[in-house]
Amino acid sequence: MGFSCGIVGLPNVGKSTLFNALTAAAAAEAANYPFCTIEPNIGRVAVPDKRLEVTARLAKSARIVPTQLEFVDIAGLVRGAAQGEGLGNQFLGHIREVDAIAHVLRCFPDSEVVHVEGSVDPVRDAETVETELMLADLESLERRVSLMMKRARGGDREAKTQLDLAETVLGALREGRPARSLRIPHEQQGQMDALQLLSGKPVLYIANVDETSAVTGNAESTRVAEYAAARGASSVMISAAIEAELAQLDEADEKQEFLASLGLDEAGLARVIRAGYTLLDLITFFTVGPKEAHAWTVERGTKAPQAAGRIHTDFEKGFIRAETIAYEDFVSCGGEQGAKDAGRMRLEGAEYIVRDGDIMHFRFNL
Repeated sequence: MGFSCGIVGLPNVGKSTLFNALTAAAAAEAANYPFCTIEPNIGRVAVPDKRLEVTARLAKSARIVPTQLEFVDIAGLVRGAAQGEGLGNQFLGHIREVDAIAHVLRCFPDSEVVHVEGSVDPVRDAETVETELMLADLESLERRVSLMMKRARGGDREAKTQLDLAETVLGALREGRPARSLRIPHEQQGQMDALQLLSGKPVLYIANVDETSAVTGNAESTRVAEYAAARGASSVMISAAIEAELAQLDEADEKQEFLASLGLDEAGLARVIRAGYTLLDLITFFTVGPKEAHAWTVERGTKAPQAAGRIHTDFEKGFIRAETIAYEDFVSCGGEQGAKDAGRMRLEGAEYIVRDGDIMHFRFNL
């Protein structure tokens, strides 16, 4: 089970620069962290998590294996993509395959890099992409509604429920509101997911600023933050140019010195990765021992047997119970044995919902 963020944006906004920096940074860490480039435009990157290093140190683990997130560099969009302009069909098709959207917005002028719209305006650019996604959804749903109507008239109750949901979504789209703006009852979420709506995917806005604005931001990045907040979305500010330079440095000390010289505490890529992880509503649990400290990704709300299945399908099939220690208890007690001695280790059954930071050991029987 992989989780992916599609990096989207208009041409010449820094989208590919950001993706290349992400993959270069991951490749540079390949000695310590697993990394795989599946295709030229797809890469997996380690999710920064200081808790993994702490647990590894306490357990004297021989190696560290972080959890990962997949990023996809999607073909640039132009106005009219929903009608097939430019690489519109390819762009929209690739978005349909990802779990979330990381939308790069250019927030700096550069006379040498022509903007496809003729001027820098990140809010206009955000609305351009959003409009194309909504138009594509509108066209797709209008075609499918007629089929739902036929089935509903024939007495298909499921089709009737799906038709009601589709018409609610269509109403929002015709008013210029994306599908993600709707509050869908939990029991209908499966049907909503089945519609595969582009404008229903969660979105993270990435304000790409110039090097001089990397610390404080600028007027355009402020507009992006306000635009995102007004829509209940998250935003991150980075300088893709700085990230590209940083990715070329091999040593951690060199990277830290470079960041410090610019007044930055950490790489912008780390913020992007963490924000993407949060956007997908993911959590991390750990398995820790002398051989390795390993971080694992599951969706929030996952139960213990399904979490065990992330490690191996046999663990889920033969699940008995999970020995569980909260991260805070693991640290405060000095590790697994200390937590056991203090009575902080719990035995959890099949209905236990995994919490972020849990350190788990699964008991199973085949």
